[in-house]
Amino acid sequence: MHRGLIVGVVTALLILAAGAVFFSFGGGAFRTAVTNILGVFEGWYGESLQPGASMAHTWTDAERGLIASLSIDRLPTLLPDPSNAVGDDSDAIALGHALYFDTGLSPDGTVACASCHKPELYFTDGKVKANVRGVDTQRHTPSIVGLAYNDWFYWDGRKDSQWAQALAPQETAIEHGGNRAGHARYVLERYHSQYEAVFGPAPDISDLSRFPFAAGPVEDEATHAAWTAMSEEDQRTINRIFANIGKSIAAYTRRILPGRSRFDDYAAAALVNDQRRMAELFSDEEAEGLRLFSGDAQCANCHNGPLFTNGTFHNIGLPLALGDSFDQGRSLGTLQVVEDEFNCLGAYSDATEEDCIELRFIKIEGEELLGAFKVPSLRNVANTAPYMHNGMFADLDAALRHYNAAPPAFPGHSDLNPLALTEKQSGALKAFLQTLSAPPHAPQELLRPPERENTN
Repeated sequence: MHRGLIVGVVTALLILAAGAVFFSFGGGAFRTAVTNILGVFEGWYGESLQPGASMAHTWTDAERGLIASLSIDRLPTLLPDPSNAVGDDSDAIALGHALYFDTGLSPDGTVACASCHKPELYFTDGKVKANVRGVDTQRHTPSIVGLAYNDWFYWDGRKDSQWAQALAPQETAIEHGGNRAGHARYVLERYHSQYEAVFGPAPDISDLSRFPFAAGPVEDEATHAAWTAMSEEDQRTINRIFANIGKSIAAYTRRILPGRSRFDDYAAAALVNDQRRMAELFSDEEAEGLRLFSGDAQCANCHNGPLFTNGTFHNIGLPLALGDSFDQGRSLGTLQVVEDEFNCLGAYSDATEEDCIELRFIKIEGEELLGAFKVPSLRNVANTAPYMHNGMFADLDAALRHYNAAPPAFPGHSDLNPLALTEKQSGALKAFLQTLSAPPHAPQELLRPPERENTN
């Protein structure tokens, strides 16, 4: 019998068998079966399987292109932040590095940025919700790795720059618990020469009748009253120093980028169809997880690009945790960022109006904003549990069960669709997610507190 006829008959039988799988186990299994069949057919008529490879590592050109789009090799060069003129200044990085680890930016000397964003925990804290003095904040601590590529900051996007984001915890009572006048005085006294190396001559704020030790628009009544009693000019002086503190910290955190993971090496091999190398890097289960991630599991709809996030906001129907009230998410965050005195269009930003496209064209209203939260990066996801804005899922298994079931949202509308993945498929998806782990890409000296020195 002619070889082509044999191939045709065998292929037809295999497709019929795959059809039976479809009716028995659902569309996902059918797709996988057909993909494998076509891979065999391609192997006979086109590129044959390389020695040592398996069908798990056989990808179409389109699939290889999608995999490559997720690779860290496609991460563009980080562009300057137009709202922060010192964002890439070496002196600002050094100052921000010191401030990031300095507990002096809290009245009781116990809380620094690094208290919640710990380098040894991929710049998270491992807690359900941020908690530094025995009191839970409203939300879970996200990682700052690669955050410089974001347009919006915080789970609800209520800040539009890293430097503006760095300011809010400093005046939040259950975080740093400080105030802007106190922090301005501390930085000018403790880091005077370093501050002037970045921002030029520092203003004189030694007159306590004009610049109280504690003043700022915070919850504490006395501190708030002291702030309102200041002249607008003196408030602007303090605000400028306070903004510069944030800009210095942002110059440091901009340097904390994602590292190269095992997945990225796999993506490079997939791009050139090196099946032997792919088989060395990934197990068949991990490759199947990647296939599901980019296909039937619909993960890549939102978790796409080199950072595995599209940077947008979605309601995914999370149930309320016991004792929690409904969190409005993005629907409130949009109003807050527009009103923020430290936003891109504000007086303390270094950007022009033309630079602030995201803020100028922000969507303020819409049902899709209610209960919606920012899509987080999945890089290092296996190392940054618990998950979600409220930290309600303790591990990947719990998170995957939620996405698989896709319960309806209330209030608002969930953007998820039920997946009906089998336990085996969920296991494969989890195995793939574990390939995204890698240490942060940053100079090693930036991943630990700086050496103490005389900074005045």
